[in-house]
Amino acid sequence: MSQIGTRAARRPDPDQVLVDIADYVCNYEIDSDEAYSTARYCLMDSLACGLMALKFDGCNRLLGPLVEGADMADGPRVPGTPYALDPVQAAFNLGVMIRYLDFNDTWLAAEWGHPSDNLGAILPVAEYVSRQRVARGEAPLTMKDVLTAMIKAHEIQGCLALENSFNRVGLDHVLLVRVASTAVVTHLLGGTRQQVIDAVSNAWIDGGALRTYRHAPNTGSRKSWAAGDACRRAVTLALMVLRGEMGYPSALSADVWGFYDVLFKGNEFKFQRPYGSYVMEQVLFKISYPAEFHAQTAVECALALHPEVKDRLDDIEKIVIETQEAGARIIDKTGPLDNYADRDHCIQYMVAVPMIFGELTAESYEDAVAADPRIDALRDKMEVRENEEFTRDYFDPDKRGIGNAIQVFFNDGSSTERVRIDYPVGHRRRREEGIPLLVNKFDAALARHYEAAQAEGIQAGVSDQAALEAAPVEDFVDLWVKS
Repeated sequence: MSQIGTRAARRPDPDQVLVDIADYVCNYEIDSDEAYSTARYCLMDSLACGLMALKFDGCNRLLGPLVEGADMADGPRVPGTPYALDPVQAAFNLGVMIRYLDFNDTWLAAEWGHPSDNLGAILPVAEYVSRQRVARGEAPLTMKDVLTAMIKAHEIQGCLALENSFNRVGLDHVLLVRVASTAVVTHLLGGTRQQVIDAVSNAWIDGGALRTYRHAPNTGSRKSWAAGDACRRAVTLALMVLRGEMGYPSALSADVWGFYDVLFKGNEFKFQRPYGSYVMEQVLFKISYPAEFHAQTAVECALALHPEVKDRLDDIEKIVIETQEAGARIIDKTGPLDNYADRDHCIQYMVAVPMIFGELTAESYEDAVAADPRIDALRDKMEVRENEEFTRDYFDPDKRGIGNAIQVFFNDGSSTERVRIDYPVGHRRRREEGIPLLVNKFDAALARHYEAAQAEGIQAGVSDQAALEAAPVEDFVDLWVKS
């Protein structure tokens, strides 16, 4: 870190990182049909996750206006609810819903995260802008504008994550949601290139939330609303800059006081590739299991072993789990698990439940299931090891593997086969297999939340790519309102 001393007062040119983000958001044309197609499925999946979260009291108590009565009659609606709110609080609501169950898409690299978290900011802002435009007699924004913003937010968050590990300096990945969302919603709101630079500089100056709430002994429910909070802050910063608030050109690089010196050990960000549409094309969908993504293939392995071990649980001597370095570092957890958030970030728990019950659902993390003594008995028999091949494939940009392997050993000296799965069903390499399952997940979420006629209307609204892209944003959101 540089030493504190006399500083020249002349304001420098903006940091190149800020410029590159603004140029990409304001000027880059997305020409990838695969990216737009994947974005449509991402939209469906993210909103399905939001609907599923509404089954849980812990989610519902976070929703609505922050202060009773502070709704906005013509403001953005929150899908699946009767709420109409100001854009800032609507972003928090939708962001909470999408992330609450840890079931939306994932990006794994030096940093991990959930790029669809950004939809929490994008959709309410797009609806707000579109309604204002229509009121002025102008053309509405369309859902293609939403999909474009999603692709760009995915790309900003994902490219920053490829080579830069924020978790290793104790910062939570939601700071990348704040940065990416700030950039795209400033542009959606009509911001200029300079205003995008200014808004993003403020997003970096906010620093980052600590990962305290994601790790023992403090694991807790904040991890379910942290992304919504990042969305809310992004919209706040964008609106402030559009009202004339200034930016800070060396927010990252300023000696002593900049992000690099204060929070990143003096290191500048590294980039593997320029911004394009790579991240949306490569994104990982959580289709089958609401489980932290480093464990997705471990759950699949456990389910494959369930028929062989379910009647021999007392005969098990040990269970060996091989995972990637990141998985071993963040979800290898022993000892008591105090709450839902503790359990869905514990690889041993996420393996034990499907071995015993033959399923892993959102309800599997609740106290009633966790009280089954067989779960902790199995956890105590597990050994978690890093498999260096899984780690290499995890970082390989052409593979992006998330491998796990499990083998069960019995007291009589026998064992199961070693079950290994390198790519989860939500991986790009398994898209053909995964998309029908994603659609089933979407349809099931609609069926549980809406009457048949409304569910069918929503299905019709998303089923055709061209029709969806042409739809005015407010018409699309109208489909999701629940009185």
